Amino acid sequence: MFSKILIANRGEIACRVIRTAKAMGIKTVAVYSDADADGVHVQMADEAVRIGPPPSAESYLVIDNLLQAIKDTGADAVHPGYGFVSENAAFAEALATAGVAFIGPGTRAIRAMGDKIESKKLADKAGVSTVPGYLGELADADEAIKVAGDIGYPVMIKASAGGGGKGMRVAWNDDEAREGFRSAVNEAKSSFGDDRVFIEKFIEDPRHIEIQILADQHGNVIHLGERECSIQRRHQKVIEEAPSPFLDPETRAAMGAEAVALAAAVDYCSAGTVEFIVDKERNFYFLEMNTRLQVEHPVTEYITGLDLVEQMIRVAAGDRLALTQDDVTLTGWSMEARVYAEDPSRNFLPSIGRLIRYQAPEETANVRVDSGVCEGNEISMFYDPMVAKLVTYGVDRDAAMDEMAVALNNFRIRGIGNNLGFLSATLNHPRFREGRLSTGFIAEEFGDGFAGGSLSESEENMTNAVLLAFERQMVERRNTITGRLREAASTADVLDLVVRTDGATIKGAVRAVDGGYHVSLETGDYEVIGDCGPGVRLFAGTVNGTAMPVQIERNGIYYHAAYNGVSRQALVGPLNVAEALDKMPVKEAVDMSRFLLSPMPGLLSSVAVSVGEPVKAGQELAVIEAMKMENVMRAERDGVVAVIHAGAGDSLAVDQAILEFE
Repeated sequence: MFSKILIANRGEIACRVIRTAKAMGIKTVAVYSDADADGVHVQMADEAVRIGPPPSAESYLVIDNLLQAIKDTGADAVHPGYGFVSENAAFAEALATAGVAFIGPGTRAIRAMGDKIESKKLADKAGVSTVPGYLGELADADEAIKVAGDIGYPVMIKASAGGGGKGMRVAWNDDEAREGFRSAVNEAKSSFGDDRVFIEKFIEDPRHIEIQILADQHGNVIHLGERECSIQRRHQKVIEEAPSPFLDPETRAAMGAEAVALAAAVDYCSAGTVEFIVDKERNFYFLEMNTRLQVEHPVTEYITGLDLVEQMIRVAAGDRLALTQDDVTLTGWSMEARVYAEDPSRNFLPSIGRLIRYQAPEETANVRVDSGVCEGNEISMFYDPMVAKLVTYGVDRDAAMDEMAVALNNFRIRGIGNNLGFLSATLNHPRFREGRLSTGFIAEEFGDGFAGGSLSESEENMTNAVLLAFERQMVERRNTITGRLREAASTADVLDLVVRTDGATIKGAVRAVDGGYHVSLETGDYEVIGDCGPGVRLFAGTVNGTAMPVQIERNGIYYHAAYNGVSRQALVGPLNVAEALDKMPVKEAVDMSRFLLSPMPGLLSSVAVSVGEPVKAGQELAVIEAMKMENVMRAERDGVVAVIHAGAGDSLAVDQAILEFE
């Protein structure tokens, strides 16, 4: 067995590998860029080595720097995690030359499956069904348009060396094919150092379902069932689960058999994933093979009881698999939600900044949090926006979803935009609950953007009761600390208060009871039991005996409450205060409609217009790159460019002016 493993990665996956290595008694080495000097993975490892400045092209992707770190620390094995050099055959070869084990497959499999064009040819040869398409490299945008026309729209333009949603664009016409080709090439070059792209038919209303495989160096290959990964935005997965609510045993067996056959065809060893597109009739088509550990591997670990990182380490050390296909059992259900640094209300654009608050749910037998950050860390523009993975388990799908719903309500992040509310709203969506999924789910259900979820009437009333209980406690405290002891309400007094939100005023009578407060609303009575003190930011008590974790922030007489994906600001206090505020003048927002503002922090890659140029609605104005993704900014209406405030290469802040119209 290895004595020391270097993890050629960062963030949560580096922490994940370190945990298993430590449990196996193996020492670990972390690598870090200047942006990650205070990273959690750096603190967890036995040793840490700086490998360069923040951009991944100057640090995590520089093979020579990684090799030097290996040499300096004496590591005898490397785990690449996912992304970066995890599917880089040149890196694996360099390790072999240095006599260092690569905890992953052999270079033949990496090259064959890492090249999306060649992998489809091999899959076809191995008898694996593939998506119709053009399996050649596209020379330019004109060729992309010609090929797309031959295949028939819609088409998917994809990076040959791609993964993680980078370098992927769906095109429905010639204009989108031209722009999609350009963006896919740029993203592929930036993320993988390989700008080759190809085109295949886009399957409408598809499901994205993948098979986890495991193979050793002795020719033994098994599969560990499937994962449903259909909930995606911008081709990046958001919620995954295992097993799939769509597959029947026959389809699962057929997909598993094809995945195993493909792995055997390239002499695969280690953990890997064969991804399929599945249509409404359960016809499945090979999409790609990821020759690495997947982000969503924890859901498979939950239902199989296996530690996939441990299995990878043992296989790399030459061990045989300790189980056969007949030994694999799938028990229960698991679900993973990716917590991203992004703003769902701004079309999921990335968010950066300091984690002022980061409080993850308590881990239990049924709740797991894989994270590589801690309170106070900076979320930068240089890397993927994923902050953490929240994983839950239950005896069935409903139980796993219920665990997830509670855990999301207990996850508290402040300082950056995040998708916790969106995850809750998605999880509680009737279509998701029913398992009617497709890769178009988010676009179809939240096509106009995410403005917040909705609560049932009962949940609204219970949330209002919590807010009134908090305000009653604040009144008691305020009366006490200002010296007005005679005015302090006794536990027997009833205090009349109101909650005003979205123009509606809800009256409530609140009195103290043992352990909390009794709240009377027109809709009924509510016992709010639990700590409602001024320092409480997450109410962890019950309402009428039902656990109800509500996140509470107070600012004067206003409260911000978040529950089940719904965030709202409410005025809570005496009725006369609410009535007085109605008479206050409303400050009107400054008109910024003449400006093109950056919707996110990022790098201004290009400006497509010049001063004095007339533009039409929908015309490209600029391209912003953030967190390894290109974002094209377009004109919302016709106009003439008056001033250009920023140029290509400039770093932009949120809402910074890029250009101005007459």
